[in-house]
Amino acid sequence: MAVPMVFLGHGKYARADRIFALEPIGDDRGDGRRTRVWVEGIGEPLIASRTERTILADMEQAQSVDAAIRRSRRPQTSLFE
Repeated sequence: MAVPMVFLGHGKYARADRIFALEPIGDDRGDGRRTRVWVEGIGEPLIASRTERTILADMEQAQSVDAAIRRSRRPQTSLFE
């Protein structure tokens, strides 16, 4: 089964189930918001060009889609047993 990916910006993606920490970068560089994203299995954080709130929203959506796929793959039981 494919694991939902989260877009981090600038062509970067991470598996939704492997992201374990987000840290906003407060560098006062104009309107651009950036976030450090720690991903399981990668020693250094990735720098995302998106806010932590946007990334969290995408992670939540990815989990709900994943849960819906899992529910739809359960064997259906008969209603008349």
